[in-house]
Amino acid sequence: MSAAVSSATREAAIARAVAQADGGALQRELAGLVAYRSESQNPAQRPTLYAYLREAVAPRLERLGFACRIAENPAADGPPFLLAHRVEDPALPTVLLYAHGDVVRGYDEQWRAGQGPWRLAAEGDRWYGRGTADNKGQYCINVNALEQVLAERGGRLGFNARMLVECGEEVGSPGLHDACRLWKQELAADVFIASDGPRLAAERPTLFLGSRGTLLFDLTVDLREHAHHSGNWGGVLPNPGLLLAHALAALVDARGRLLVEGLRPPPVPPAVREALSTIEVGRDEDAPELDPGWGEPGLTVAERLFAWNTLEVLAYKTGNPDNPVGAIPPRACATCNLRFVVGTDWRGAAGILRRHLDAHGLQCVQVSVRRGTPATRLDPDDPWARWALESLARTTGKAPALLPNLGGTVPNDAFSEVLGLPTVWVPHSYPACCQHGPDEHLLASVAREGLAVMAGLFWDLGEQGPALAARRRAPPAA
Repeated sequence: MSAAVSSATREAAIARAVAQADGGALQRELAGLVAYRSESQNPAQRPTLYAYLREAVAPRLERLGFACRIAENPAADGPPFLLAHRVEDPALPTVLLYAHGDVVRGYDEQWRAGQGPWRLAAEGDRWYGRGTADNKGQYCINVNALEQVLAERGGRLGFNARMLVECGEEVGSPGLHDACRLWKQELAADVFIASDGPRLAAERPTLFLGSRGTLLFDLTVDLREHAHHSGNWGGVLPNPGLLLAHALAALVDARGRLLVEGLRPPPVPPAVREALSTIEVGRDEDAPELDPGWGEPGLTVAERLFAWNTLEVLAYKTGNPDNPVGAIPPRACATCNLRFVVGTDWRGAAGILRRHLDAHGLQCVQVSVRRGTPATRLDPDDPWARWALESLARTTGKAPALLPNLGGTVPNDAFSEVLGLPTVWVPHSYPACCQHGPDEHLLASVAREGLAVMAGLFWDLGEQGPALAARRRAPPAA
C-alpha cells in the first residue's frame, strides 16, 4: 500500500466531496443532466431515455471503473435500463445502487417567469429544473461522493458496486420486478443503498428503510342511463351522489379514521414506535398546517403518517360540476387511495371492501381495484440500518431521522422482496421541493450536506462492510 493511500482519511474524502458543491462542479454536472427531456410520461421522448443512459449515465460510471450495458425492458414497450458493475475483489461485500433517469412532464408553461424545466437556474439556495430533486440531483450527489472516496483511497473503494438505473419510475416502474428476477445474479449484493424522496425536513438528515404500500381503487354508483329532473323525480329516485357519499363515510369517519377493520394494520411494533419517537412532522416553513385531531386516535402524528394506514379520496364526481343542472345524476364515482404499512391484507382489499359496504346496505356501490404496490419495512434494529444511522450522525453531528418506512411509495419491494436485500434509502430532497409540479428545485445546502453524508457512508462501507455482511449472513444464535 502506498504512503498516499495509507494516509487517506474519512475527513479528507468528505472534504473532497463538499468541494464538488463549493467549487460548482456538482451544479454544472447536474445542469447537463437536467437538459435531457427524459419524460417517461411522454411517448415522444422515448429516444431521449436511451440518449440519457447512453450519453450521460454510462460514460460517467465508466470513468469510475464500471462496466455498463443498456438493456431492453422485459416488459413489452417498457423503457430501458442501465446495468453497471465494478468488481474489486469477489471476496469483498457488494452494494447495489439505484436511481431513475426519467422525470415527469415538464409543464413548461407553468413555471415561474424566467424559469423552465430543462435549464438549471440557481436562485439563492434553490437550484430549479425538472429532475433536480427527483431523481437526477440525488443520483448526481451519490455518484460524485463515490468518485471522491475512490480518489481519496487511490482508486479503491473497499467494496464491489453494482448499479441499476431505470427510466420508468414515473410511470410505475414497468418491468422492474421482472428485470430483478431476470438479472437476479447480475444484481446480487449484500446491501441496497439509494436516494429518492424527501428528508423529513430540510435541515435533518434522514434515513428510511422501506415505504408504505399504495392501493388505487374506484368506487362507482351507476343507477341509470341518464339524468332525471329533480323537481319531477326528487324523493323517489335514489341519488348516486348521496349513496356514494354514504359509502365513503362508511370507510372513513369525519376525523379521518379508517373504519374498515380488514384494512387496518397490526399494532405499531415497539422498534418502529421507538424509531418514530423523535420524529417531528411538518417543520419546514412551507409545510401545511397540521390538524392534531385528524387520523387514528391514540397515535402520535409521526405514527399516523409512517406507521398506520390512511384512505384518501383523490377525486369525486357526480353530475356536471362545471355546469350543474336541476337533475338527479345517473352516476357518481370516486377514486380512492389506500396508503398502508406492512401486515395489511392489501391483495384481499377488493373483497374486504365489498363485504364492508354490503354490511352497510350499500350493495349498489361497485368496487374496482386499479393497481397496488406492496409495503416494505426493514427492521430498524437491522445491522445495516444501525450502521447507516451511525454513519450519518458521525458525518453531520446531528441526530438523523430514522423512518422505518417512507410515508409515500417507492418500488422498494423489487429490491427487498425479489432480490432479498436489506434496503437503505438516504434522501437528499426536502418536502417542499415542488416535486412533480412546476418550479421543482433542489436545495444547494442540502445537496452539499448530501455529498458529505454519502462520502462518509461509502467510506464507512469500505471499512466496516466486510464485518457487517458477515454478521448479517451468520445464522441466528440458538
